[in-house]
Order: sequence, then C-alpha cells, then structure tokens
Amino acid sequence: MKKIVDLSYVIEEGMLTFTAPWHPVVEISIMGRHSLEGRETRKLVLGTHTGTHVDAPAHFAPGGATIDKTPLSVLIGKTHLIEFPDSPPMRKIEIQDVKKQLGERPAHERIVFRFDWSRHWGTGQYYSDWPYLSRELCEWLIKNGVRLVGMDTPSPDNPYDNKASGNDSPHHKVFLQNGVTLVEYLCNLAEIGQKVFDLAALPLKIKDGDGAPARVIALVDDISGDKNETGS
Repeated sequence: MKKIVDLSYVIEEGMLTFTAPWHPVVEISIMGRHSLEGRETRKLVLGTHTGTHVDAPAHFAPGGATIDKTPLSVLIGKTHLIEFPDSPPMRKIEIQDVKKQLGERPAHERIVFRFDWSRHWGTGQYYSDWPYLSRELCEWLIKNGVRLVGMDTPSPDNPYDNKASGNDSPHHKVFLQNGVTLVEYLCNLAEIGQKVFDLAALPLKIKDGDGAPARVIALVDDISGDKNETGS
C-alpha cells in the first residue's frame, strides 16, 4: 500500500514570489460567476517559476530543452531523499556529506534534498541565506548520472551568487546546461519518512516553456493501509 504526500505549495494571491521584474505577482480573477454566467471560471496571472515548480534547461541554457520536451521518465520514478533537517542558514553541502547518506554513488537518477527550509515559507527569510550545494557536489551528481535534483529551498546556488554579484546562479547553469532538471520550492519533505520513495513531478506542459508550476507528490510505504493524502 502507498500513501500520497503532497510536496507542493498552494497557488494563491498574496503568495511569496521572488522579488524581481521577471517574476510576476500572482493574480487570480473571477471571470465566470454562478449568479450571472451559470458557471465559475478564473483568470490566472503567474510566472513559470511560481511556487513549487520545475526548471527546464532552457531556463539558463540558451537553446536548451523546454519544459514541454522534458521526458516524463525523468519526472517520475524512484528517488533518494537526502536529509539535513533544520539546517542553519548558509550551510554548504559537500560531496562527503551526501556520501554519508547515499554511499559512494547514487543508486537512483533522482535526488531530493530536505533542509526543512519550508518552515520559512511566507516570510522574508525564505529568500535569505538558505542552505546550498557546493559546486563540486553539483558536478559529482552530474558525473554519476543524476537527472533530477529537487529541494525545499529556492535554489541549489549560494544565495549571494545572484545577478547583482556578477556570478549569477552558477549551479543552476551547471545543472541545466548538462540536462539535469531542477524541482524547487518543495514542502512537506519531513512527511516522507523513508530514504527511497516514488516521485511524480508534473509541470504544466507549456510550449517552449523555460519552466512551469508543478504538482509534486511522493508515494511512500503506508503500513497502516491508509492511502489518504497528507500535506497541504
């Protein structure tokens, strides 16, 4: 028996979005009304990197694969959870940190990092000083055949490696330019409760998209037999 854990944030007006001109604020407008049109419909204004989302290579790799071309075989399957719960700000994760949990090399093509950084969701601290991966670790994951990397932080990069620094998002670039798909802004990772689980990360199929909001779930063993969903 499997239990479903929802790893996605709700999309709603007023939700946290990255403060940059290329990341729009979410707007949800009611268009159809039961009292007038006899049905309810809404207009959505949101970015391709709003909330829980998937980055396609095209996000940082000119000419890279777009979200509609990302194989479902990458987005669905066995995944290893690497856990650093309650990580302090600016913790850098190195190869040896991961090997202590993973062994000498990954057994699966998908890796998800749990930092419990989602505890800061909805606050200004979410975009400040999050834990991040070392460049050497990124390259090691690529070398060892990892095709998807997920995390409950905004980015695999050092928070200070941004556009203003002149060293803009180097880890995004090394992953995406090598065809590794990124899944960011995950939540509820503490509810998975096992090292290996089945992941399904399903972004909107936007033609030529550089990324897309996604519904991401974990399927985990449920010894109780209760298959109800958990998470928000």
